[in-house]
Amino acid sequence: MTTSRTTAGWADFAAAEPDLARTVEARFGAFTHHVLATLRKDGSPRTTGLEVRFLNGELWLGMMPDSLKALDLRRDPRFALQANPGEGQTMGGGDVRIAGRAIEVEDTATKAAYGEEVEPPEPFHLFRAELTEVVRTYVEDDKYLVVQVWKPGEPVRTIKRT
Repeated sequence: MTTSRTTAGWADFAAAEPDLARTVEARFGAFTHHVLATLRKDGSPRTTGLEVRFLNGELWLGMMPDSLKALDLRRDPRFALQANPGEGQTMGGGDVRIAGRAIEVEDTATKAAYGEEVEPPEPFHLFRAELTEVVRTYVEDDKYLVVQVWKPGEPVRTIKRT
């Protein structure tokens, strides 16, 4: 029996499921731009492009000042993030999605360290991702659709369909 936690940081996920974490990082690393879903004031979804960074055991979401996605996350921190599927139909590495809560970083030292590493345009909003779910979907042996689902405090659940 496992005890489920509500959220986990990237380092917690990577420690619990290192193989899946490496695969997810590689999927996000294959392309620069990905799709972020946030919630508007009225509760409807908003999708926008976003660059993400995995640094120092964290998943970081950096944004332009007062961008709509940043304002959405300040109001309601829930998000979904989808890795760029790439060109064509190959989906190399599979489809990868992360859901969670974005925690805005106000600490100047943390923002400065991120800025030194990434060199984003100043000023910027910085959010640290707290994960609620990581999902990878891929095709195995041209026969099976495989879905891997991880949630904090639980082992990866794998579902195979023909």
